[in-house]
Amino acid sequence: MNTIRPAAVPADPSGGTSAGRPRKRLKGLAPFAGFTPAAVLFGLFFIVPLGLILVYSFWRTKDYSLVHDWNLGNYRTFLHTRTYIKTFLKTVVMGVLATVTTIALAMPFCYWLVRYVSKRLQRTLLLLVVLPFWTSYLLRVYSWVAILGDNGALNTVLNKVGVTSGAHRYLLYDNPGVYLVLVYLYFPFAVLTLYASLERFDWNLLRAARDLGATPAAALRRVVAPQMRLSIATASIFVFIPILGEYLAPQVVGGTKGVMIGNLIANFFAGFLLPLGSAASVLVAMVIVVLLVIFRRSLDTGDVYAA
Repeated sequence: MNTIRPAAVPADPSGGTSAGRPRKRLKGLAPFAGFTPAAVLFGLFFIVPLGLILVYSFWRTKDYSLVHDWNLGNYRTFLHTRTYIKTFLKTVVMGVLATVTTIALAMPFCYWLVRYVSKRLQRTLLLLVVLPFWTSYLLRVYSWVAILGDNGALNTVLNKVGVTSGAHRYLLYDNPGVYLVLVYLYFPFAVLTLYASLERFDWNLLRAARDLGATPAAALRRVVAPQMRLSIATASIFVFIPILGEYLAPQVVGGTKGVMIGNLIANFFAGFLLPLGSAASVLVAMVIVVLLVIFRRSLDTGDVYAA
């Protein structure tokens, strides 16, 4: 009597069976299971909105209605309108100037903090730097209106010392006021990033360079600067990228003269020019991506003393 034998399970070239392959794959993905909630949130609140903005940028509006007409007209309109391009370029220049100023102020401050201040006092000074984070962002911006206003602190001091007389609006409702407020707002980001790097720096290397005949400036340039390149690039990213999307500071302090690209995009969306606003947002995102690619080489920690 013939008996029916079960079919043999095909062998896996790697030594296992095909039935065991899914289990191995699931087992290999197990260490990444903890990232699932973050991946879901990232997808819902970043990838999906970014995808919608990208899709909207290729549509157009007609009679306050979205028309699914795929074209590049929004990008052409933005790139061929002088006012839009001027505002975009002004935002980039403002971001560069504010970032350079912030890093230039934060670097010597952190160096002095690490080298010449006791550990206990360092914590107190860092607390004073971080203290503005504990107050409302809106309140911090509006406080500069009072400082720079007609009867503000700046005008009062200038009147007391006899530099001016009467009420004047110095820096308020203009680009210099926006620049000043941006440096104030993002100074703590640069300080915390640079301080974290300088605190871990081995200052024996600087002493060795001085013992070998290097001048103080040469020692800072040849020893400290290469190891600070990573933190400087990181601080620049933390400062410059948020400035590109700033809305409140230009709106409140800059007025009509201090408009930046964030205000322009907000006006597009307020006027239901969703495709045009989306196209402008995509262009800003493209600039950010290009900057991150450029900074990628600076963020390479393989050899901090590479030429």
